[in-house]
Amino acid sequence: MKIQKASEIKLLLLDVDGVMTDGRIIYDDEGRELKFFHVRDGMGIKFLIEAGIEVGIISGRESKTVSKRARELGISLIYQKISNKIEIYNEILKVKSLKDKNVCYIGDDLNDYPLLKRVGFSVIVSNGTEEIRDKVDYIAKKEGGKGAVREICEIILKSQNRWEEFLKKYHFE
Repeated sequence: MKIQKASEIKLLLLDVDGVMTDGRIIYDDEGRELKFFHVRDGMGIKFLIEAGIEVGIISGRESKTVSKRARELGISLIYQKISNKIEIYNEILKVKSLKDKNVCYIGDDLNDYPLLKRVGFSVIVSNGTEEIRDKVDYIAKKEGGKGAVREICEIILKSQNRWEEFLKKYHFE
């Protein structure tokens, strides 16, 4: 079963628009960009980091809002305005001494496909583009920006028998 690939994950890489957000880009009257992030996605990311699984962002766009959110969550790898995600991915593997099987990537669109083909556990959000749905290991039940990242964080932690420690932390027995 493809979901078992999550047991090998040491690094979660995320696209931003359409994955960490719902894909909308909103500008206010001052021209400032606004993005909506789901708080439970953020908790999932914090759980992974606490469990020793690194989290990174590879985005084709650049946004101060993304930098701020990444800092709040403790995300250590932040790559924005990246046109060739594979190039950056190869660099990350080398620096972190990881193999493809140790990486999960969550994407939502065609530009994510080259990376989705490479990683050990490939995921798209439920509202991801149709053309790549049958080419990934898992399709999240939740939409981008609406809990999909949290869903995958839980899958990773459960597959590594680490989820129970977070339940206990919050007094679930």
